[in-house]
Amino acid sequence: MEPETDDRTAPDATEATPPAATETAQRLAAVIYNPVKVDVEELRAAIAAEPASADWAETAWYETTEADPGGGQAKQALEAGADLVIAAGGDGTIRAVAEVLGGTSTSLALLPSGTGNLLARNLDLTLDDMEHSIRTAFDGVDRRIDLAWADIRREGGGVERAAYLVMAGFGLDAKMVSNTDDDLKAKVGWLAYVDAIRKALREENRMRIKYRVDGHGTHSVSAHTLIIGNCGSLPANILLLPTAAIDDGRFEAVFLRPESAWGWTQILVKVIWENGVLRRTRLGRKLVSRDVDALRYVRGQRMDVVLSHPDEIELDGDTFGRAEAFRTWIDAGALTVRVPAGDGEPTAE
Repeated sequence: MEPETDDRTAPDATEATPPAATETAQRLAAVIYNPVKVDVEELRAAIAAEPASADWAETAWYETTEADPGGGQAKQALEAGADLVIAAGGDGTIRAVAEVLGGTSTSLALLPSGTGNLLARNLDLTLDDMEHSIRTAFDGVDRRIDLAWADIRREGGGVERAAYLVMAGFGLDAKMVSNTDDDLKAKVGWLAYVDAIRKALREENRMRIKYRVDGHGTHSVSAHTLIIGNCGSLPANILLLPTAAIDDGRFEAVFLRPESAWGWTQILVKVIWENGVLRRTRLGRKLVSRDVDALRYVRGQRMDVVLSHPDEIELDGDTFGRAEAFRTWIDAGALTVRVPAGDGEPTAE
């Protein structure tokens, strides 16, 4: 599958406030915010009140739109010379911004404002604390993490390239995302996915998947769902991919292939009890059982997937249409994120 670059940004879909010119060599911070998720006036006041922000030039502000969820704004921030980009929004905003910042020296700071906040959870960042997040942005340290990329082959042969930070998925995983009611999610948060799972289980999800990891042989498996993770934690403290690490240069993937109610029981015990409880302690890890029939885990740096029929795909909780084939790989250490002092690897200024 030959990759093609997909440029989905809309240059005229951004409302930006450029920073004032400065005579000093102050660093520049830019805020890319989703107006649906963020109270921008509250955010402006909080940044103005952060003492460390006084050492920076006037902050640049970029608003996302439905047509451009963050990629175009991130390009504008880079063109303006931003040293730091604060992404204030949900997982979709963060993914779109990270896709542009990957491979650059500009740091990404997170102001989690969505339902899942998947990257923030996997980085053990504080949620629902704007002041702490802003303090981390201006006074924290840099940490290098991996960025995952995907070439998605559509029906008809077109290829779309996109990045993701946490997980990509086919089958039940993607159908759950597409079935989730946005209004319900706004009211009850991640619990809205429970109803989405119920709807997805009514459908026939099993498919034949051919895959190759790191170029070593082609395997075939009948599976309900395929999830590839750059990191492994989900809301509600669910550890789906127990050996996935966001800075090890590798992914972990899992095939869910239950054939009966007993198969679903195996999955629940493995994911909720063994991964979520036992693996979190040294003694518990010694008690973890071997892999069960309903789950198959693989690890690697690159994975090629061909589906028996086109199916829906999701990246970091956003639907990405239907795909008939998929190639994913890890760009090790490609993204710099801001974390609280003491949590990262300080770099020389």
